[in-house]
Amino acid sequence: VDSFSGAAWTTNHRHADAITVCHAAANKKKKSPFRPTISLTRMDSNKDTGERSALSDVDWDSIKTRLGDEFKEAGECLSIATDALLNQNVTAQDIVRVCDTLDEITADENLFVADTLELRRRSLEFQRYEMLVKLMKSDYDAYVATASFLSPSRIPRSQLPNVQDVAMDENTAVVSTLTSEDGQVLVADCELEEMKYNDSPLDKLLLGIFRKLVTQNTGGVESDKPGIEGLLDQGRTFMLQPGQTAERQHKMVYDTLGGLMTPVLPPFYRIFMSGIVPKFGTDLDGKQFGPWFYASFLTSFVTPTFFAFLVGPSTPNRRKDGELGGLLVEKCKFLQESGCKGLCLNQCKLPAQQFFQEELGLPLTVSPNFVTQECQWSFGEVPLSPEEDPSFPKGCLSGCESRKALAGSNLELCS
Repeated sequence: VDSFSGAAWTTNHRHADAITVCHAAANKKKKSPFRPTISLTRMDSNKDTGERSALSDVDWDSIKTRLGDEFKEAGECLSIATDALLNQNVTAQDIVRVCDTLDEITADENLFVADTLELRRRSLEFQRYEMLVKLMKSDYDAYVATASFLSPSRIPRSQLPNVQDVAMDENTAVVSTLTSEDGQVLVADCELEEMKYNDSPLDKLLLGIFRKLVTQNTGGVESDKPGIEGLLDQGRTFMLQPGQTAERQHKMVYDTLGGLMTPVLPPFYRIFMSGIVPKFGTDLDGKQFGPWFYASFLTSFVTPTFFAFLVGPSTPNRRKDGELGGLLVEKCKFLQESGCKGLCLNQCKLPAQQFFQEELGLPLTVSPNFVTQECQWSFGEVPLSPEEDPSFPKGCLSGCESRKALAGSNLELCS
């Protein structure tokens, strides 16, 4: 019994020792994850200390001063723009003073944002533009004189609200006239460098459609020449047909523009732009309450995209009366490539004016400049007849191929 009891005691004692060892190992495993945490805490503490040290080195007073200067500059620029909108009394001397201020602008190294955005220059240019618009509205002749004096030396031509009667330089101030061998009065050709046109895929598509419509509306007149040259060849061939009249040419272009706009667009435009009541069987059918106040501006904004294939690049500007709704064709593709005043008059200017007035319900004045080959489109402006328009010169262009082909037989088509 004693030996059995001793053995049992020994076994139990060993079992207790084993349990003690297991508990110790378990406690050791539980404690081990906390060791790296203590190390990370120390690292974070050191990092925070470094960040606080770096922040303490920042010159906060300098930053506050610079931010204050930036906000002050922005406020002054906003004030300049606001004054330009509110000030109604403008003289030529005021515009010259703004030009002087623009010439004196220098970079300020303390105004990084304002200088990067050129806030002061932009605000002063906006002020000058608005002052020119107000001068144009109050005294158009004074505007022309001021713009001609300041541009292009001090005001880029592209920053003028209207260039219709503003000479590009002293060599383009007036239309030069010549006399042909048979005594015909001729208009001198444009001597400016020709523009290179980069037609977009949309331009090429629209030109292709337009040429097919011209073929239909001329009774099958075609040309093997590509692009705008082919279109002009079609137009010239149609113009030189025996017994041709200006009215037939107008109708051909009128019908072609109608086909280009599809049957859907003209009714939509007449309702939402020109304010013409559609036919509903009421007493108001066909009555016009417009054009709406936004019609001229929106038309000038949309037109450059869809008529570039005919006239080239153009940008919205102001009409002669200073109102929105103008469009400046930089250098008319139709006029440059044709060199023909008759095609310009009878296959562009007059039919376009007629189409907008009669089909769309919006007056339009097209004013080509044969000296610069610019062209001013003024939506919402009632046009004068070529005979009454003092800006439209008499006689053919001196280098006109159509005049040479007509050889005196029907020159009224080309004048």
